[in-house]
Amino acid sequence: MSPVPLFGRFDPARLFSFKGGVHPETRKHLSAERAIEDMPLPALLRVPLLQHVGAEAEPLVARGDTVLKGQLIGKASGPISANVHAPTSGQVIAVGPFPAPHPSGLPVTTVTIRPDGADRWGPRLAKPHVATAAPETLAAQVAEAGIVGLGGATFPASVKLNLRARYDLDTLIINAAECEPYLTCDDRLMRERADEVADGAGIMARALGVRRVIVAIESNKPLAIEAMTRHRHVLDHVLQIKTVPSQYPMGSEKHLVKTLTGKETPARALTAEMGVVVHNAATAHAVHLALRYGEPLISRVVTVSGRGVARPANLRVPIGTPVADVLAHCGGLVATPERLLLGGPMMGQPIQNPRVPVIKGTNGILALTAGEARDQRVMPCIRCGLCVQVCPMGLTPFELKARIDAGDLDGAARVGLLDCLQCGCCSFACPSNRPLVQTIQYAKGKLAERDSAQHQREEAKRLAAARTARLAAIAEAKRAAMAQRKAEMAAKKKRAGQATTETAAKAPIPPAPSAEAPKAPPAGAQPDVQPAAPTDAPTDVQPGAQPDAQLGAQLGALANAKAGAQVEARADAKADAREAVE
Repeated sequence: MSPVPLFGRFDPARLFSFKGGVHPETRKHLSAERAIEDMPLPALLRVPLLQHVGAEAEPLVARGDTVLKGQLIGKASGPISANVHAPTSGQVIAVGPFPAPHPSGLPVTTVTIRPDGADRWGPRLAKPHVATAAPETLAAQVAEAGIVGLGGATFPASVKLNLRARYDLDTLIINAAECEPYLTCDDRLMRERADEVADGAGIMARALGVRRVIVAIESNKPLAIEAMTRHRHVLDHVLQIKTVPSQYPMGSEKHLVKTLTGKETPARALTAEMGVVVHNAATAHAVHLALRYGEPLISRVVTVSGRGVARPANLRVPIGTPVADVLAHCGGLVATPERLLLGGPMMGQPIQNPRVPVIKGTNGILALTAGEARDQRVMPCIRCGLCVQVCPMGLTPFELKARIDAGDLDGAARVGLLDCLQCGCCSFACPSNRPLVQTIQYAKGKLAERDSAQHQREEAKRLAAARTARLAAIAEAKRAAMAQRKAEMAAKKKRAGQATTETAAKAPIPPAPSAEAPKAPPAGAQPDVQPAAPTDAPTDVQPGAQPDAQLGAQLGALANAKAGAQVEARADAKADAREAVE
């Protein structure tokens, strides 16, 4: 049964609108007609082990190792992580920290490979039969290939494919809006590889178990729409090709879902809770290569544009290629760029060092001149309210900035700090050039840092309390064991004393000495005195007595017998002495 959105029964032809958004100059003409080229291998490839959302992959190679193309060099280290593979064959010359392609420039663990030029493949990934394979098998192969969201979010794709186990899913949306200015990599991919993109979408639909697949393309890409329409039939699905308005941020997951289905995703909720999963068009193409040809994610299509580049282009670039080599392949820079960005001009990351590598989430390299970059002079807020009008999340960016500047992070969180998309619409519309989105990004980072520190303190307290309780329990157990041992020893001694008393009472009483004096032996004869025979120890000890009590009883009986023999011997000696005197 079709889902029922907020505005009535689902209508495949109907589109919905969302509040806010902007219409920046697209400037896609610089690279839109440039066919995809294969980037030659550079002299060095620097492959970071953290180029995805989640935990860093664990290195599986060391300096001096020889690797083959497609070989696993970094193993996913958690439920939210991704495998990393060698982009080509060659020798590992270093495994260690190298600056990340991020404004901070902080280092991450990086595998540096010197290509050997042979580009020799290692063993390919397993290729299951897509039409009959279980959904779990398809998702596992996507995970093995290290595929992440290639629209820039870099969330592990297999995690999204496994959402079928938690939510009742009915729709897969292929996000081909590509709403940021300058970027044309998805447009060219759909024009030139429409059948492969459609096949990847069909594979993901089987893995998710959905009934409907929608491919959303902005209206400024007519050739891509035409190409995808020719390949609508794939596996057991018929793709619905939907043309959406050219409006930024149409590529936002929640706003694309609202436009296509009318369903509004609650704050900080997942679209999967509404029955919808969104994947990027380039991600679908990567799934096709992995499941059909056993190729892991080792390269991606990148748009190189901006008036600071001699020759704008769309390139298939091996992961780990330095940005400087990509720019050199495009003829280099015509002038020192005002801004060098990885990604689009709205949400891209500025970089200072062109030696940083291309990673899985790099969909563009932009060299913007002073005429293309915005005026950087910051002026006071004039309370015009434009930032509020264009915010697609319905926030008040000027109030957020005021609270953040005052150090009131909790107050900023109360008025929607965590709901911000960081899309940059507010900064784009601000006539005073105030760094609204940059301030919000900083505040979200500080809030996350504070929350992490608070969590660490609470966890340390919990662990300390648990250790104290554990040690107290161990000490109490020792005291209880000692008390029990003392009680057992006291009981044993008591039982031994009782057994000795009973044995002594039961021992035979020796006979009294005879009053008749014995006769004296003849002269010269030895006294006929027989030695006293030892008396056997009594054996009439109680069967239930302990071994110690039995031994005590036997020793007591022996002592009584010995005393009786000594009395008899002394009596005999006295009699002999009297006879001698007489």
